[in-house]
Formats: sequence, C-alpha cells, structure tokens
Amino acid sequence: MSSNAAAWLVAPHELLTVADAPLVQPEPGQIRLRARAVAINPVDRFKQKMGRPLYGWREYPMILGFDVAGEVEAVGPGVTRFAPGDRVVALATGMEKSRNRNAEAAFQLFPIVRADLSAPIPDDMSYEAAAVLPLALSTAACGLFAEDQLGLSRPGATPEDQGQTVLIWGGSTSVGCSAIQLAKAAGYRAVTTASPANFDYLKRLGADDVLDYAGPDAAGRVARALRGHEVAGAIAMGAGSARACIEVLGVSAGSRKVAMATFPPVDIDALPDRPGPWTLMTRMLPRMVAGMAGLSVAAKRRGVARSTIWGTALMDTDLGPATFESFLPHALASGQIVAAPPPLIAGHGLEAIEPGFERQKQGVSAAKIVVTL
Repeated sequence: MSSNAAAWLVAPHELLTVADAPLVQPEPGQIRLRARAVAINPVDRFKQKMGRPLYGWREYPMILGFDVAGEVEAVGPGVTRFAPGDRVVALATGMEKSRNRNAEAAFQLFPIVRADLSAPIPDDMSYEAAAVLPLALSTAACGLFAEDQLGLSRPGATPEDQGQTVLIWGGSTSVGCSAIQLAKAAGYRAVTTASPANFDYLKRLGADDVLDYAGPDAAGRVARALRGHEVAGAIAMGAGSARACIEVLGVSAGSRKVAMATFPPVDIDALPDRPGPWTLMTRMLPRMVAGMAGLSVAAKRRGVARSTIWGTALMDTDLGPATFESFLPHALASGQIVAAPPPLIAGHGLEAIEPGFERQKQGVSAAKIVVTL
C-alpha cells in the first residue's frame, strides 16, 4: 500500500514541515487522488502568518491547501463518475469549518476530495495547468451566480445573450481570469481592468473590453466605457477594487451590486511575520474597521449594495455540483474554459510549497504559483 506525506503547519507562524500523514479511505461521494500538482493561494500563507485569528476552528498540526490536480487512486462507495487512473482537478475542502479534516486538504500526496467538486481534465491539459483552477473558479462562480451575491444566470455550453455587462475589476488575477470566462459562458458581456501588459491576454480569454486600473481617474474611465450598457453587477479583486467598483456602479445603469473577493482592506503582508495580539489590535483591527466603514459610507452614498464572497461557499449549495460536475467537464473538453492564468512552477515536491509561499509574496501578474508532486 502507498504511504502518504504532507506539508504540515505544526504551530502558528511556523514554516511548513514535511512529514508522514495518514492514508485515509474515501467515504461515500469521495475520491482519493494521487496529487500531481497543487496551486498556492494567498489564503494559504495568510493562515500560516496570521495564526489562530484566521480559520480559527482548525487545530494544529494542520494541512493547508485548496487546489489540487492528479489521478484518481481510489473511489468511495457510490462514486460512479470516476475510476482509478482518471485525470482530475478538484477543490479540496478540508480547511472549511463543515469539514475541518486534514485528510481533505490539498498539500499532501494522497488527498481526499469530493467527487461532485471534481472534474475530469482533457488529455492535452497538464496537471500543472489544471491546478490553477479550483479555488479561483469556485470564488468566481460564487460571486457571479450565488443567490446572495450577484445571482446571475448560470453558464452553459450554448449561452444565451443576456444583454448585460459584468464589470470584473482585477481581470489578471486568478479569480478574474475565471470570472471573465464564466461570465462569457453565461451570456454576459465582460469588461475588466488590468495593467496594459495583460490587455491582449484577457481579450483572448473573452473580455470584451479591458481598461487600465491605474491612476486616480481609473474609475471615471471605466464608468465612461460602460455608458450605453446595462450593468449586471461587479466583482472586485485587489486593493482598492471595491471602492472603485462602488464609484463606477454609482453612475452606471443597471444593477448596483458589487461582490468583493478580497480580504478586508488591510495589507497582511505588511504586518510583522509573527503578528501577536497587540499588533492585531493596534494595527490590523483599526485599519480593517476604518476601511470597512469607509466602504460602507461610499456604498450608501451611491446606492450600491455590497457582499463578500466566501470562495468555497458553493460546496454547501447546488452551485458546487452544477459547476464542477455539470458544467466544467464539457467546458474544459471543448475549450470553452481554459486553465488561466498560466502556472508559474515554484518547484517540485512538498518541500517546495514553503518557497512557493515566498515566491507568491513577491508578487505575480497573470500567473499562479504551482508546485508539482
């Protein structure tokens, strides 16, 4: 029998440690993967840095990670969609409160994942490319289609023109790349923002218009580009994105709702490496409160409704299976959805995940950090 290993976070603020992990049998509705690639999201290293205030229900030692691609190694009772040897991409949900299980987190050789949050990947798609998708796709799908977010019409193989435009602020982020493609697959016109270096790439993903997010007049320029179009809402990614979307929606025709896919308006990377309670109380909390209060005032003044996206919320609704089980397989096979942004390989093996955290912290544009296994 194979043996398992994982990148463990053994205590708050500590570096990851590679050690043995239990090899768990899949339960009904689950599959066990032999992971071949995992992707790193900011929330992974934020948990490492912030300690107990983030995902406080998780006990140490713990395994992190949401994005995984690999081949099916075993299937649980009742699973008929997959068989051993199948190549799949999956959203790992072990970090979530309703699961809270190390066996179901991504950063290990043999993670357990839900079959209905997994999708087969085409033969010509690498594991490294596929691994960029799960949490970004899930977050974008929640923001666009969940009833408590924008509540838009869901995507399909032959989308019907909705006659509306979605504003996606931060199109070159991993969530932005997925949001552009999902919006187009649902029949919406997609307008997004990015740096000029990424304009052509985002247009190839399907964006109808791409505008520069930089400069004090960015919101005004985007608002002018939306004139004559009915807006279905906005998704905001990145620093300052929520306020910019509020300004744009406040002068645009159509829905005035923004779904925010960003952490509170605090630069977590600017905090000390081991932020203690005093630091959190004196530096983070005041900025968070002030930032959220400022957004609230700006939104109320312009008549804009706000919501915060929890990226894995679809796991508890029919949107999860609708996305990963019903839509994504044919969308990947037909090329309607491509793996975007491209993977930036940080290394090989579980030991490379920690350096991958540091590489992500340095900043990437139109790319996502991936580690091969």
